[in-house]
Amino acid sequence: MVIVASLWFIRELFIVVVAVAVAVSTWELAGALRRGGGIKVSLWPALIGGQAMLWLAWPLGALGVVAAAATTMLACMLWRMPDGPDNFLRDVSASMFTVAYVPFFAAFAAMLVLPLDGTQRVLTWMLCVVASDVGGYAAGVLAGRHPMAPNISPKKSWEGFAGSLIAGSVAGAICVSELLHGDWRLGAPLGALLVAAATIGDLIESLIKRDLGLKDMGSLLPGHGGLMDRMDSMLPTALVAWVLLSTFVPTAP
Repeated sequence: MVIVASLWFIRELFIVVVAVAVAVSTWELAGALRRGGGIKVSLWPALIGGQAMLWLAWPLGALGVVAAAATTMLACMLWRMPDGPDNFLRDVSASMFTVAYVPFFAAFAAMLVLPLDGTQRVLTWMLCVVASDVGGYAAGVLAGRHPMAPNISPKKSWEGFAGSLIAGSVAGAICVSELLHGDWRLGAPLGALLVAAATIGDLIESLIKRDLGLKDMGSLLPGHGGLMDRMDSMLPTALVAWVLLSTFVPTAP
């Protein structure tokens, strides 16, 4: 509801929603790495730099995001230096991963909302991901027989992935045609690519949690883990959605 309200009234308020989600998710991921692996993420540079990426995206676009990301990575290295050489590479690598996986990817969601038809672009992205989740769950429950990656996520099946592809492709075709007034033949492959990116995001987070020996990234949402547990499929798809929509679907005049 908060996301819909921000898009409905003043679309730039969506950036505020993303900024809060990024701060919480960054905190959760850093905490999970500390609890599960004793890894020290340069948290304050990651938090502050993550906000810089989002807010510089508003006036400067991709240039602002890249410049803020590079500066944040350098700050993470400098922040870790006083603790000495022990595990320096491990900790800095984890900091770089945290910066790239959470705020950098999320900055592309912020850039989706900047054009005049930004509300429709954000809705296209989100509806395709939701359709992927719903289609995958339904197909997996009804017909799931063949595990996709049993060592990573035993519940994911190829049948569920097929359901996600169908639902995501249909959602993409409808959204591009009806919301963005583009060619539905571009929307269908867009939806399919977002499904692939969402699936990769799910598997990456499953790998992280298995590596750390954790069930959830956090405990903010009782019964559902942390916010980061809900963001896993949204983050990589934001990048894919921005690239594809910016390249193939003209912005509103």
